[in-house]
Amino acid sequence: MVLAFAGVSVASMAQEAVPTEKYSVSTNSFWSNWFVQANAVGTSFWGSQENQAFKFDKLFKGYRTNLGFSVAVGKWFTPGIGLRTKFTGIWGRSVISEDKSINANKYWVVNEQVLFNLSNLLCGYNENRVWNFVPYVGAGVGRNMSYNTYAMNLNAGILNMFRISKKVAINLDINYGLFEPRFDGFPAHGTSKHSFKNMDRTINVEVGLTYNLGKATWNKTPDVEAIKALSQGQIDALNAQLADANAENARLNNIIKNHKCPENKGGEIKVVEKVVSAPVSVFFNLGKSKIASKKDLQNVQAIADASKANNNAKILVKGYADSKTGSANLNQKLSQKRAEAVADALVKMGVDRSNIEIEAEGGVNNLSPISFNRRATVELK
Repeated sequence: MVLAFAGVSVASMAQEAVPTEKYSVSTNSFWSNWFVQANAVGTSFWGSQENQAFKFDKLFKGYRTNLGFSVAVGKWFTPGIGLRTKFTGIWGRSVISEDKSINANKYWVVNEQVLFNLSNLLCGYNENRVWNFVPYVGAGVGRNMSYNTYAMNLNAGILNMFRISKKVAINLDINYGLFEPRFDGFPAHGTSKHSFKNMDRTINVEVGLTYNLGKATWNKTPDVEAIKALSQGQIDALNAQLADANAENARLNNIIKNHKCPENKGGEIKVVEKVVSAPVSVFFNLGKSKIASKKDLQNVQAIADASKANNNAKILVKGYADSKTGSANLNQKLSQKRAEAVADALVKMGVDRSNIEIEAEGGVNNLSPISFNRRATVELK
């Protein structure tokens, strides 16, 4: 087991060599970032009555060690701070002799713990980090069922979580607990019965799994200044398009005002009317062929009226998609659907379908920002 965790640790340290960008994250909903855990527990116990003479070389002797299990449920409130409620059940020992059968007892402990993910707090949040180093502290209550005793409990530990997937991680949890004297059923020695020197103690090593419930990641906080800059860029582009359209209208009006009718030599008066229109744009959302705003159809209506007033003049509809998203084949089909959507709108306005020509231009990058290329244009031929 030690070799397996050593291998995972080496891989995680290799990954951590890659710089992690630090950034703020958005607050998730209450139901996000919950997790459940289940572990097998190996425990070592020594009682208050032996603390004065306890030696660490006897920590893992069979007469003081046993097995158990733990389950926990918790929630991360930020990438660095969380809470969990943990239940531990132990087939334990009360160390009154070196005969483990005599020492056997059973107890359980419930703790509320505060978790500190130092990997995220110090190195920045990284949802793909292999190893998360999580110290914690907590308090709770325990009951020794063999001796029918209760005791308050303080505990601290280090939870190592090794990521397997977005939902699952392996746990290696090492923790230390202090219990009030007599938890093991035997009184403490000495006069200061409630000092830290006369507490019952445990060291636990736990191995198991964490499973993340629901959304287990954190989104980067939107860059408001970047959004403002993008919005301003879009406004500037629209203003530039409007200025170009106004200039074109002024040029056409000037042609009309200065137009001279041809000299009438035969006495017959002929009225020639020609309507010139600039292309009108109808915009679409990303990947969609439904017209994004009905306001765009106001100018299309003007072209439909001009067509009907001029002997059903032909109308040309061109569909476009932006070349930055989607494949060329997909964009070709999408531009066709967008052109057809506008043609359908013209038919509803009273234009005969036979007077509408459709061209699909596929993905293009003619306008900036790229979203302006998600459109169809309408003009009189």
